[in-house]
Amino acid sequence: MPSLDFELEAFQQNHTYVAGLDEVGRGTIAGPVVSGAVILDLNKHYEFYEEINDSKKLTSKKRTSLSILIKRFSLTYGIGISSAKEIDNIGIVPATKLSMIRAINHLTPKPEYLLIDSLEIPEINIDQNSLIKGDNISISIAAASIIAKVARDRMMEKYDKYFPNYSFKSHKGYYTKSHASELIQNGVTKIHRKTFAPIKDFN
Repeated sequence: MPSLDFELEAFQQNHTYVAGLDEVGRGTIAGPVVSGAVILDLNKHYEFYEEINDSKKLTSKKRTSLSILIKRFSLTYGIGISSAKEIDNIGIVPATKLSMIRAINHLTPKPEYLLIDSLEIPEINIDQNSLIKGDNISISIAAASIIAKVARDRMMEKYDKYFPNYSFKSHKGYYTKSHASELIQNGVTKIHRKTFAPIKDFN
C-alpha cells in the first residue's frame, strides 16, 4: 500500500509543499493523456488516506468517491491535458510531460518538491524525485492517479456521445477486440492517435 514516507522525507527537508504527479491514458490509442497533481496537507492525516491506492486497483465507484475527498481535503490539486493531436505532433513522452506541467501550473500554493511516477521533468525548475511504480508507494502520487483517472474517464464518456459507434465509455480508448472491430467498421475519428499502431495503418 502507498504511504507518506517520501512526502514526509521531503517535508523534513524543509519542502512545505510536496506535489504528487501521475498520468492516465498514456497507452491508449484514442483520447488525451491526462495528468493529476496533488499537494496533501502533511500536517494532518485523514482516514481516507488509508484507502488511497493506485487508481488501476480501485473500482470506478471507489475512485469517484476518493476523488471527491482528495479534492476537498488536499491543499490544492490540478488537472493537465494533452490532446491526441498534441501527442501526434510532439510524441507521447513530451506530451505526457506537458500535461504534467499544465497540472502543476494549476496548483496554488506552488509546489517546492515533486514526486513523479516514473518520469523526470527537467523542463521545470523544481526539485523532484522520480519513483518507479510511484502510485504503489506514494499516497500523493496515488491520489494524483485517482483524480486523473476520474477526469479522463469522464472525458471519454463525453466522447462516447459524440462518437456513438466506438464504445469509448467502456474501453476508454484502449485497444480492445471491440475497439478493433469498431475501427474496421467505422474508420478513424479525430480523437484517435494517428501516429499510434494500428491507427497509422488506417491512414
